[in-house]
Amino acid sequence: MKIIVAIVLSFFVLFSARGADPKTNWANNCMQCHGPDGSANTSMGKALNAKDLTNAQIQSSFTDAEAAAAIKDGVTKDGMTKMIAFGGKLSDDEIKALVAYVRTLKK
Repeated sequence: MKIIVAIVLSFFVLFSARGADPKTNWANNCMQCHGPDGSANTSMGKALNAKDLTNAQIQSSFTDAEAAAAIKDGVTKDGMTKMIAFGGKLSDDEIKALVAYVRTLKK
C-alpha cells in the first residue's frame, strides 16, 4: 500500500511541477496587455504602448533571448515599468515555451 501511495504522489509532483502550457500562460499573464491575438489592441496595451506581436517587423526586432529576458526580468523605460517581470512566477522552461508561442503570433 505504501508503494502505491508513493507512486501516486510521485506522479502528482511530476505533473504539477511541469507548469502550465504556453497558451494558458499567455491567457493568464500576457493577454491583458497584448490581447488574445498579440496585437496589443487592449486598453492596457494602448496605455503602455505594448508591442504588436502580430507584426513581423516588430518580431524581427528582438531575439528569442531578448524576449525571454523581457518576460523574466520585465521591461522599464524612462523609469516607468512597461512590463512586469514574470521570472518569479514562470519557470525558465515556461518562459522558453512562451517565447516560442509568441513567435506563432506573427502574421
